[in-house]
Amino acid sequence: MELGQLAASARDLFSAKLVYGEPVERDGVVVIPAAAVFGGGGGGGGDTGALPVREGAGFGVFARPAGAFVVRGGGVTWVPATDVTRLGLAAAVTVVALAKILTRRARS
Repeated sequence: MELGQLAASARDLFSAKLVYGEPVERDGVVVIPAAAVFGGGGGGGGDTGALPVREGAGFGVFARPAGAFVVRGGGVTWVPATDVTRLGLAAAVTVVALAKILTRRARS
């Protein structure tokens, strides 16, 4: 695959369909899930004068749940997703930091 083709494929990949899921309707309430999507890529090549010319490229995509739009009774609300892993990590870091502070104070 040539670099131009790879770039076109990457461009086609990043669309609203990647961020927003299919709406789900139940009991008059519509939920539209959304994700935070990050991506990047790069490529390059070199011509040593020998054939074939060497080139390469790559890209990656990372997505995590961001929340959902909830459509109910003519109104729309945003409900953020709760990342339990991130909350747990923040709590652990806080506990370790407090333990270090209290240990230093006890030694003084």
